[in-house]
Amino acid sequence: MKALVTGGGGFLGRWIVDRLLERGDQVAIYSRGDYPELTKKGVVCHRGDLRDAGAVEQACYGNDVVFHVAALPGIWGKWKSYYETNTVGTRHVLEGARRGGVTRLIYTSSPSVVYDGKEHLNADESLPYPTDYLCNYPKSKAIAEQEILQANNTGGLYTVSLRPHLIWGPRDNHLIPRLIERARQGKLAKVGTGDNFVSMSYVENAADAHLKACDALGPGSACAGKAYFINEPHPVKLWDWIDEILALVDLPPVKKRVPVSVAKFAGALMEGVYSTLRIQSEPRMTRFLASQLSQSHTYSIEAAQRDFDYDPKVPYHEAMSRLGTWLRNHR
Repeated sequence: MKALVTGGGGFLGRWIVDRLLERGDQVAIYSRGDYPELTKKGVVCHRGDLRDAGAVEQACYGNDVVFHVAALPGIWGKWKSYYETNTVGTRHVLEGARRGGVTRLIYTSSPSVVYDGKEHLNADESLPYPTDYLCNYPKSKAIAEQEILQANNTGGLYTVSLRPHLIWGPRDNHLIPRLIERARQGKLAKVGTGDNFVSMSYVENAADAHLKACDALGPGSACAGKAYFINEPHPVKLWDWIDEILALVDLPPVKKRVPVSVAKFAGALMEGVYSTLRIQSEPRMTRFLASQLSQSHTYSIEAAQRDFDYDPKVPYHEAMSRLGTWLRNHR
């Protein structure tokens, strides 16, 4: 199989590349950076931006499958930036796939596309898209996901969307490093009671889910044209998990606590100040972040298990052990 991975130099994308190489597939990536270590492994590296339709089409040409992982992440920023990269950029991938003879497209989405401000408890894919979003990332991804699914079975292209929740593990360059840094600075505080549960996606399991969906995708397949939650079978208590991660680097558990109402008020205030002063950096707190840190968000993976045999192979304790080894080796 010839596969293109957009964002193949990033956290999840790199693990997908590794899995494809392990089983002998021909791999190319489309990314904004240079990755000589991947070139040495035989990966064809296309450097470009998702906003460049011509470059995206050229990278897609001649591949059997595209894993569209690349996106502009974050909980703060201008709509224009998120829309151009996550929404219009996905349209470029879709068109490039059609023109390039690609037959399968696996899109990396997020449960935040259906986040309605409420707690989600063992929620399934029947959750509707909300009419309002607290930040621009999920809104831009939701539009893109809907267009991906609507494109299924058009021009010989079959599509599926995966929604991994809270991806973590070795080589994480975003979530876990930020948690650790804030803890070291004494800026980490529990929001609410600290008893909220969340579903999480260990990165190697999330990568495996992408390959499973890819292998099942095609004419008449159960997963074609659908979206799926992807996470571990059992949720964890968010703040207990954070304390476990801090213990891996010899940091004490989080003791500070902030009421939800205070966090949401602070988030709204910071959003207003940052918008008024046009500050580009991300506020320490937003309404979206306050909700995510205080509410339970758990999701059922029954549909993924049924339709493409999703079966997380790395159990939680082994995943934590692998993360600990990586953190100790990269201090």
